[in-house]
Amino acid sequence: MTSRQDPDADALRLAGESLAAGDPTGWFERLYAESAAGAAIVPWDSRAPHVLLAEWGRGRAGSGRALVVGAGLGDDAEYVAELGHDTVAFDVSGSAVRLARERFPESAVDYRVADLLDPPQEWRQAFDLVVEIMTVQALPEPLHARAVAAIADFVGPGGTLLVIASGREPGEPVNPPPWPLTRSEVAGFATGGLEPGVIEELHDGGRLRWRATFHRPAAG
Repeated sequence: MTSRQDPDADALRLAGESLAAGDPTGWFERLYAESAAGAAIVPWDSRAPHVLLAEWGRGRAGSGRALVVGAGLGDDAEYVAELGHDTVAFDVSGSAVRLARERFPESAVDYRVADLLDPPQEWRQAFDLVVEIMTVQALPEPLHARAVAAIADFVGPGGTLLVIASGREPGEPVNPPPWPLTRSEVAGFATGGLEPGVIEELHDGGRLRWRATFHRPAAG
């Protein structure tokens, strides 16, 4: 039975069980699989692209290859493709990828199952735009640096990384999951040759959010 009163309850329950078993990412598959069976709610399933992505993309004409990290049910990936990018989108959950393909059967997006912590080698510096929305913060803090480095490494010469995340102040208590990012963690995406662009500090109903861009210099 789904937790209709609290949309976060199913994710918290499954994450707690997965983390207790020493599996920091296994709960994503369980959540999406149970949601497909009507036994859980995916709390971030808004059936629309993230509002901060839509604001960023308004008026932009995209081109080149794009990669959407932790694509879930596909709304962000479809939006990126609509901007004009040849888009690849991945999730560690096979059920999420299956559901995204079912939702968008005529989509031009290339949906794939992949693990951010062990990504395909051919994705290394292969994309003109990389979009990371609230994936790193869904992982335990000891994995953040590894995940950030993997995401930065997807960005090709002349490319851009867009990061959107929930935020917290240094020392602020955390009741995970998620593990919201501090400004210094967001700034840490400037790694592996990426250069910082703009870090926006945004407030939504008292909640702190970050929207930041990073760039890799063009080759030569």
